[in-house]
Amino acid sequence: MVKEKCPNCGKGDVFYKDLPFLSLPKMKEDCEVCNYHFDREPGYFLGAMYISYGLAVLEGIITFLICYFLFPKMETLYVVLTVCAVMFILSMRNYKWSRVFYMYIFPN
Repeated sequence: MVKEKCPNCGKGDVFYKDLPFLSLPKMKEDCEVCNYHFDREPGYFLGAMYISYGLAVLEGIITFLICYFLFPKMETLYVVLTVCAVMFILSMRNYKWSRVFYMYIFPN
């Protein structure tokens, strides 16, 4: 699942690899190995938004705890900026992982 492979066969890629930096990842229509259709219906990935939100909150909490315990004298503004930067940097990864995770939870 972390490698973003097809939930049916585990071999085909779910997303295209050669996209420009900072562009929204483009999902393939079907698996090139087993022809599994990824997008089941309109609005299918609406629930993946909640998974992405949960991942972002978890990353923010972990980043805050690292700043709090490893750098106790860090100013509050810098802690907030660090947490926001980490959440922004990992946002595209969260987008992809949440969709793949959602397909693994609800395969049909």
